[in-house]
Amino acid sequence: MERSIPEAAECDLSIPIPRGGPIYVPNMVGPSTRVPHFQTCLLSELRNLEAELSEDFSHLDISVDDLKIFTEDDLMDMALKEVFQGRENDENHPPLLDQPNARFGEKKSNRKRKGTNDSVLESDCIEKVEQVVRIKQKQEEDKASVKLHSFDRRINEAVHKSTRTERMRTLRSTSSTRKVNTASLQEHLPVLYPEVVLSVEVYHNVRKGTKIQELLVLGGQTLTALRDKIFCSTDQVMHKAGQHDPSGYFLIEDVFCPDLRDPSAIDLTRPILDWLRDSKEEAQKKWEYIITGELQKKQKAIMGEKSASQLPHFRSIEMHKIRFCDLSFQLGAGYLYCHQGDCTHTLVIRDMRLIHPEDVHNRAVYPIITFQLKLRFQKCNVCKIFRATKVTVDDKWTPENPCYFCDECFSLLHQADDGTLLYTDFVEYDYNHD
Repeated sequence: MERSIPEAAECDLSIPIPRGGPIYVPNMVGPSTRVPHFQTCLLSELRNLEAELSEDFSHLDISVDDLKIFTEDDLMDMALKEVFQGRENDENHPPLLDQPNARFGEKKSNRKRKGTNDSVLESDCIEKVEQVVRIKQKQEEDKASVKLHSFDRRINEAVHKSTRTERMRTLRSTSSTRKVNTASLQEHLPVLYPEVVLSVEVYHNVRKGTKIQELLVLGGQTLTALRDKIFCSTDQVMHKAGQHDPSGYFLIEDVFCPDLRDPSAIDLTRPILDWLRDSKEEAQKKWEYIITGELQKKQKAIMGEKSASQLPHFRSIEMHKIRFCDLSFQLGAGYLYCHQGDCTHTLVIRDMRLIHPEDVHNRAVYPIITFQLKLRFQKCNVCKIFRATKVTVDDKWTPENPCYFCDECFSLLHQADDGTLLYTDFVEYDYNHD
C-alpha cells in the first residue's frame, strides 16, 4: 500500500529539501499583505484554473508557430521558396484563352516573357527580401522591449547603467542540495494543507549586505521559532563572557515583538515606545529622514514617486504570542532583529508560497535552514595548522600586530611551566571566528 507523504517523512532519517526559490529584484518591495489573504487568493486562482482546464478545448486549433523565432537564414529560405513556388504556379496554370487567335498571341507573349523573366524574378526577390528585413526588424524591436536574457546571453553593462535597473537574483539555496536530519526528532506533527511557507533571509550585523542565513518558516509558526534558529557569533561571545542577555525583539512593519519567555529578559522596546509617545515631533522628523534614505531612492527609481507617509502607530506584542499569519508585511522589505542589547540584523521575507508535496511535511522540523554562511576561520600565525583561539596586541615577540595563536602555541611562547606569564607588556583577547 502506498504511504502518504507525512508517513514517509516520519520513517526517513533524512529528507531532501526541494531546490528552487523566487527570482527577485533586490530593491523591489511588494505591497503590504497577510498570509490569510495570500492563501485565500491563491486557492481561488487554483480553483479557477482547475475549472478552466477541465473544459473541452478539442474544437480549438492551437498553434505556436507564430511564437517561433526565425533566424535570417530561415527567413531568406522561406522568401525564396515563396517566389519560386509562385512562378511554378503561374507556369503550370496559364490563363484560359477564348479567341481563335489566342494561341498565336500566347506564342508572341511567351517570347516577350522570356526577356522579362529575369527582371520579374529579381523584383519578386527584392520584395520578399524587404519583407524579411521588416520581419527581422520587428523581432529586434520585440527583443529590445522585453529585454529577455534568453535572447542574448551577453549582457551589455552600458545599457544596464543607463537604465539604472538591477538584474534579478535568486536565493543562495536555489542550487544547493541539503537534507533535513529527522533522526533526533521525537515526534511527528503533520502539516495541514493548505499551509503557507515563507522564505526568510537574515543578514550580518556588521557587513549589512552579507547574507548569513536563509530559512523556511511556516505561516502558522510563532516568531520565537524563527529567533531560536538564527545564528549570530555575538551570542557565543556573550555566553563565553558570562554576560548573555536573553532579551531581543523583532520589528516588522509597525509591530514590536519582544521575547519575554525568559524570566530575566527585559522589554527592550519599552523605552522606544515611551520615546515615540513623548517626542512625537522629533520622531516624525526622524521618520521622514528614514523614508527618504538610499533604499527609498532606489525604489522610487523603479516604482516611481510615492507620497510621504505619516509616522506609523507602533504597538507591541510578545514574540511567543504572535504568528507570521497574524502579521502584515511586505515581500522584499527589510525588517529589524535586535538582540544582546544593540546587535542588529536585517530580516527580509523574500517569498511566500503554498507548501509543495516535495516539501518536508513534519511541522516539528521547521524552521528549516536552507543556507548558512560558512565561517572564515583564522589559523594560528605560528603553527599555521590549528584555529586561532587567542589574539595579542602590542606583543614584542610576535612578527605581526595583532597576532593570532592557538592554545598550544600561546602557552609555549607566553607561559612558564606553572602557567604564569613570562612577560605582561601585551594585551590578550579571546578570538571568536566570524
